Amino acid sequence: MSQLSLPLDRPAGAREDKFLIGEGNSRAVHILEHTATWPVMAAIITGPRKSGRSLLARTMVARSGGTMIDEADRQSETMLFHAWNQAQAERRPLFLVADDAPPLWEVRLPDLRSRLGASPVARIEEPDDALATEILRQFLDRHEIVVTPDVVTWVMRRIERSYLSILRTGEALEEDASRRRNRRLSIPAARATLTASGLLRESGADR
Repeated sequence: MSQLSLPLDRPAGAREDKFLIGEGNSRAVHILEHTATWPVMAAIITGPRKSGRSLLARTMVARSGGTMIDEADRQSETMLFHAWNQAQAERRPLFLVADDAPPLWEVRLPDLRSRLGASPVARIEEPDDALATEILRQFLDRHEIVVTPDVVTWVMRRIERSYLSILRTGEALEEDASRRRNRRLSIPAARATLTASGLLRESGADR
């Protein structure tokens, strides 16, 4: 499993934020890593909520010396227009994070609409099984929850395979571990937590 790390100084012992790469996001990463091939110095990063799109943008900013605007589709269109133009003038990559690209992103300002239409789109899709598993593993590791591979496999077979579901699962397991004051996760503990939180899929509950 490939990953991108933020190239920033961190305190000793700090756990890095890492963007894991797998099917569903590798094409987006490829597009963003090759700014020289962009027709303009701005790109739109889209994808599901909690897919790591903002982390990916921050990573690319740190690598390229560019800039980013998070939740761009909720920002002032005039501000975006000037930011886009500035990126072209300075030849510095601009990464725009949004839920969707135009035309799903409805842009009223005609000049901005045409500029965004010329910008490449790096779209993150929902994760495949391997990526989904590694995302959950990373979450549990960052929160210092001790878990064996068989427990992770058991959990992944019983939750929805989406970024949001993985995050909610990790948060539920972390909250329960803190409440129990036991950082070791077992299948019985995972089953109880996922059942109580409504995250356990009925089809996998008894397997």
